[in-house]
Amino acid sequence: MAGHSQFKNIMHRKGRVDAVRSKVFGKLAREITVAAKLGTPDPAMNPRLRAAILAARAENMPKDNIERAIKKAAGADGENYEEIRYEGYGPGGAALIVEAQTDNRNRTASDVRSAFTKSGGSLAETGAVAFMFDRVGVIAFAASVADADTMLEAAIEAGADDVRSDAGGHEVTCAQDAYGEVGKALEARFGEPVRTGLVWKAQNTIDVDDETGEKLVRLVEVIEDQDDVQNVYVNFALSEALMAKLGA
Repeated sequence: MAGHSQFKNIMHRKGRVDAVRSKVFGKLAREITVAAKLGTPDPAMNPRLRAAILAARAENMPKDNIERAIKKAAGADGENYEEIRYEGYGPGGAALIVEAQTDNRNRTASDVRSAFTKSGGSLAETGAVAFMFDRVGVIAFAASVADADTMLEAAIEAGADDVRSDAGGHEVTCAQDAYGEVGKALEARFGEPVRTGLVWKAQNTIDVDDETGEKLVRLVEVIEDQDDVQNVYVNFALSEALMAKLGA
């Protein structure tokens, strides 16, 4: 998961400085509403809603905003969002998966296509790059909850596939169908995770030179700036020099 984590860390840190907070909160609220509508409004019984609330808390979204988003799911006049996955290529042959939630499929398709084209990428047919990724569960904990060996042992016992531990924390990866049980077991032992959810994990990452890397970062920024886009997953790795230049 190196390429995805490495890149998302950069985007996350840049986002804290550059993103318009209202847009960030709007996307978080939409995911909370969709999760509550598809399941139950009780996060204890709805893993996706719980993950959405954790993500909102990580961005310091006010509690009132979170509660309003949950209540909105029960409203008869609330928007009905359709979930769509787009796939495409960026400079250097990098593969991207884009997850969106929309109430207007044509508008979103046009916006995503334009974002790819403007930044040197190209939208592809569904399935064109998904085979390069696996759908997996991720449960992340702060480094302070356990040492690396303890977390590894607990993750294996819970049925996880992989653990990455460093100064930034522990990231546990598991198969999609084991996500619920692994999450419950680890939370029972270590408490609430800092982040959890289902993601697209690149099976392999490609290395790109710094010039191509900067183009790819710009491409993802433009795509993520679209109102309907929730997540972008990639299969490329950036050099340490470029990461330092980008402030990662």
